[in-house]
Amino acid sequence: MAKIQDSHREILRDKLEKELRRIADSFNGVMGVQFIDLTDGVRVGVNERLVFPQGSSIKIAILIELFRQAESRPALLRERQRVTGATQAAGSGILKHFVEGSSALSNEDLAVLMIGLSDNTATDLLIDAVGMDSVNQTMASLGAAQTKLQRKMVRPEASARGEENLSTPQEAAALMARIARCELPVSREACARIRRILEIPRGNAVRRAVPSEVSVASKPGGIAGVSVIWAIVEVPDRPFVFTAMTNYGRGDGGEAIERAAQASYDYAARLARATAYGTRVPTPADC
Repeated sequence: MAKIQDSHREILRDKLEKELRRIADSFNGVMGVQFIDLTDGVRVGVNERLVFPQGSSIKIAILIELFRQAESRPALLRERQRVTGATQAAGSGILKHFVEGSSALSNEDLAVLMIGLSDNTATDLLIDAVGMDSVNQTMASLGAAQTKLQRKMVRPEASARGEENLSTPQEAAALMARIARCELPVSREACARIRRILEIPRGNAVRRAVPSEVSVASKPGGIAGVSVIWAIVEVPDRPFVFTAMTNYGRGDGGEAIERAAQASYDYAARLARATAYGTRVPTPADC
């Protein structure tokens, strides 16, 4: 009987894979997706081992490294860095508008700005604080050798030389699963803080694809021709990790990612509170 029940869920899994494949194949560029069910470990991937440019999603790697270093150097989070003309970066964020030299912020506050507002000045300051090589060494130690920080934010000349910040859907999903399960080389308190920073409300393709009451911890990324998302979606009784990456796109990568996120949510929601026979266990609110 157990095999029969398992086969039912295998059918649902196969349907999810076919839908993700259909979405990826219909996208006008290249798309990779990785889904991980955090309840039973089921993985569904499409082009999940391909290496993609990351845009701002690489900032999650910097966030992890900041808190990893703070384990042995707690004062690191409180160390303040001054915002100067030399450190102000173009692109997204608010610090580029600050009066030169008038403000100094702690590294932890910079981390909040880096994720919550995708602030590029905050990101570059944190890269200086933790070191690019250290980020890459930690990623490799966590099994994410293709996840590489190779330049600061908004460096067109570096991009032209091929110095992109990189990852794969598979590695990004594994890193997000580590955050969800608190399997990082940091304390549980630090892991929880990382999660809270990633839960700062921000509109993105995954946030649009799931109901507003479902918590999402995520970081989107986007540069010309590229759209990316790393996310943990806290579906009650069926949380999952979702990562998606596109390149060679014509501006609609976000739409393809949203459709893939919706398909992933539908799969998780279908299994949530379901018995082995596919009946749904009601909650008190349903009664």
